[in-house]
Amino acid sequence: MNTYARITGTGSYLPPNRLTNAELVAQLAIQGIESSDEWIVERTGIRARHFIDPEMSCSDMALLACQRALEAAGRQAQDIDLIIVATSTPDMVFPSTATILQGKLGAHGGAAFDVQAVCSGFIYALTVADALLKSGAATKALVVGSEVFSRILDFKDRTTCVLFGDGAGAVVLEASAEAGILATDIHADGKYTDILCVPGHVSGGQIQGLPLLRMDGQAVFKLAVNVLDQTARAVLAKAGKTEADIDWLVPHQANIRIMQSTARKLKLSLDKVVVTVDQHGNTSAASIPLALDTAVRAGQIKPGQTVLLEGVGGGFTWGSVLLKL
Repeated sequence: MNTYARITGTGSYLPPNRLTNAELVAQLAIQGIESSDEWIVERTGIRARHFIDPEMSCSDMALLACQRALEAAGRQAQDIDLIIVATSTPDMVFPSTATILQGKLGAHGGAAFDVQAVCSGFIYALTVADALLKSGAATKALVVGSEVFSRILDFKDRTTCVLFGDGAGAVVLEASAEAGILATDIHADGKYTDILCVPGHVSGGQIQGLPLLRMDGQAVFKLAVNVLDQTARAVLAKAGKTEADIDWLVPHQANIRIMQSTARKLKLSLDKVVVTVDQHGNTSAASIPLALDTAVRAGQIKPGQTVLLEGVGGGFTWGSVLLKL
């Protein structure tokens, strides 16, 4: 009998501090930075984003998303024997945000660790969890994406500060005889490190370099469109499926034009693409589970449907997961 890793519950969290384009533009204008709602919407599709309060942390958001996912799955924290958090904005240098989250959940004893693949992080984390559940190393996992990008943005750079937001998304993943994750596909190419990065580090208790996000937007866009098409076709081939088998595409929510381009290449109607980027901007590793949870709770994605998840991010990393919900 085949063992699958199957999603049994989804959850998400967005901080209550919602900032529309008009509100952000007004704040930037005080600093002499020019932008406009029209400029942002036309280039990205983003209309608002959420920023975390100073007293909250990455693990706090992850906790709230996990609690909702556990409730949806009908599970308790004590049932979980694996926690993987995808994040580029952890609470501390160490320990991992996953272990901090484990303590807050009260889920003791199982494995807990972070995965850092930036915006592809949730895809990477889901791939690792899938392998561990199929091998029997774990039986029930929480796979989480949680990001606090507002704390690494340069609000003097209008080309990047308007793009990102904070949030968290989570899924409960369980070993099952029922079909779940059908195939995964992950990649990276370190020669593109410089086109999307936060070039800073800690040494001797001091911050070295500039720990603020830097991005070559045109280079990222061009590379993203190509690799997303490649990984989508690769994961379909691994699962023995075709584009016609896809009921829903849940892409990384970074830029509406990238998502539309990916759908066109796969000959998918835009009606089959889950789009939430307009409401929360690019939340990096949190964006795919946020979008998935939104679509599940809205009744768009239904049990038994085939869903393609795909993401691309700094590193440069990319990947996809094909699953039956």
